[in-house]
Amino acid sequence: MTSTGYATALGAGTIINAIATWKGSAFGIDLQTSAEVQLNNSDRIKGTIKGGGNPKLIERCVQLVFEKFNCQEGATVKTKSEVPIASGLKSSSAAANASVLAALDAIDEKMEPLDAALLGVQAAKDARVTITGAFDDAAASMLGGVVVTDNRELSLISRNVMESEVIIYAPRKKAYSSKTDVKRSRLVAPWVDMAYELCIEGKYEKAMTLNGFLYCSALGFDTGPMLMALEAGVEGASLSGTGPAYTALAHGETADRVADAWSALDGRVIRTKVNNNGAQIGR
Repeated sequence: MTSTGYATALGAGTIINAIATWKGSAFGIDLQTSAEVQLNNSDRIKGTIKGGGNPKLIERCVQLVFEKFNCQEGATVKTKSEVPIASGLKSSSAAANASVLAALDAIDEKMEPLDAALLGVQAAKDARVTITGAFDDAAASMLGGVVVTDNRELSLISRNVMESEVIIYAPRKKAYSSKTDVKRSRLVAPWVDMAYELCIEGKYEKAMTLNGFLYCSALGFDTGPMLMALEAGVEGASLSGTGPAYTALAHGETADRVADAWSALDGRVIRTKVNNNGAQIGR
């Protein structure tokens, strides 16, 4: 067989980091990871990541899809991404979702989007690139818009459209989610619960800003970029995931001001927007 499947999935930004309480919220961003899965007659699944990296996660994603549908083929899986890796912008969720969807495309099978995302969550656990399973990140990457989830129950609580520019400050250093200090994160759980309640009320910007200050404190990240964003007029700014990137929701001149402010820092500033369309099968 020579069937080839293609798919893209989104990076995402954090509103509530689920590590402290297992309840999370995230929004899809218009930075994408693409995957190509090509069937072959070998007895193995071999992955490659453009730019380098460990392919264990994407290989496991394809393997789980093949096992589910009793596909006996071998395959190659290739990914390339606009999402900075190890920055808290959900590069692993994007890679997992894209790989799962491309594998489904290659074998001409279908799954409901959240069921497909759950395969990626399982693969992420198997590959040990996540602590909570990151279902909130996976759901935002798959569905787009803003999602609220219970990661312990693997349930989607809500999903809404959000129209906003997204400004990202990505420092040069990297921080891998699997190495996060969980004990320190859970010390701030009662206050993360307060942020989560704001999120449930639809006050996403206030929720993410409170989340950012809490996790910066717990994990030892500088709150300076957040304060710069607030000074620029932003209401929603946060450490994204377990860092080191920061995201801000902004509009018009406010977006210009925060981008200019963050440009003075050591690292990269990316301007994008919330993506409400979600992951896509095909080229």
